[in-house]
Amino acid sequence: MSLTLADVKRIANLAQLDMDEAHAETALAELNGIFALAEQMQAVDTTGVEPLSQPLAAIMEMRLRLREDVVTEEDHRADYQKPAPATQDGLYLVPKVIE
Repeated sequence: MSLTLADVKRIANLAQLDMDEAHAETALAELNGIFALAEQMQAVDTTGVEPLSQPLAAIMEMRLRLREDVVTEEDHRADYQKPAPATQDGLYLVPKVIE
């Protein structure tokens, strides 16, 4: 995918940017470079590659220090909803503002 100068000017107009011809040409080159890089990255075959939990895991043998996934606090929803004018099924009810 590549953009044209007209595309860049249209995007600038939609974003309400005042862009002269020189800046539009610079932006065109940079955006087309980004799209070319994205196309190169999508062309890479990643079948069988495990996702990384963090980028450093690719170059270092490290274990993440993750805490156990356990509940550590009590449920205070009922207490928080007591002062609300109206609730239902644990949700706050508000007046309809769009018809």
